Amino acid sequence: MIARFKDLCMDAGDASGLAGFWVRILGGEVVETGDGDARLDVRPGGAGPESIWVNQVPEPRTGKTRVHLDVRLADPDPAALLAAGARLVREPDAEIGWWVLADPDGNQFCAFPPGEGKRPGVFELVVDSADPAAQARWWAGVVGGQVGGEGEDYAYLTGAAGFPWGSWIFDPVSERKRVKNRVHWDVELTGAEVTAVISAGATLLREPDDRIGWWVLADPEGNEFCAFPPRPNQ
Repeated sequence: MIARFKDLCMDAGDASGLAGFWVRILGGEVVETGDGDARLDVRPGGAGPESIWVNQVPEPRTGKTRVHLDVRLADPDPAALLAAGARLVREPDAEIGWWVLADPDGNQFCAFPPGEGKRPGVFELVVDSADPAAQARWWAGVVGGQVGGEGEDYAYLTGAAGFPWGSWIFDPVSERKRVKNRVHWDVELTGAEVTAVISAGATLLREPDDRIGWWVLADPEGNEFCAFPPRPNQ
């Protein structure tokens, strides 16, 4: 294990508005950071990581992000999410048994009907992948955990260090990544050097400088993620 999952991050044209939408789903409170960004602090016992960062960006969306959340509904339909500002993209049909929605910034996510003994809220993080099994194995080498589903079309990772949801899914898609993801995740290094992640196959996109104190990297399929140095008490 080289690192542990830290936070989820979303780019937005309206960071405060997007954070306000997701707090209606996940609970917690929105903290304005004073620089245009916002942070969603999830209450203890809430669904999700300790924080979700929503970053204000000037560029508009130019394509579908390859990272999305799967959400379990508390109600039989997504009416409450639609009332909160979600947009319906696709209804359940003979092929899929869930709703595909988009948040106010256009990030698509899947809303699943309630299930007996299943807690409402986020339960999976899903990443579009050209080679799901290879992606799952690579991330297992970075954050630990167990890889499953390799005999299927998709692959998944469970038990990754710091990962807050049930499964990290790598789903097969035919199209290659073309634009920057507007949803990404952060990891926290378990050692002082980022070279271990780069040696494992990550691409260095940006080093720490006078504006940021972390590394911006990309995984083998080009998904951007940020790597933070270990906290001093660890």
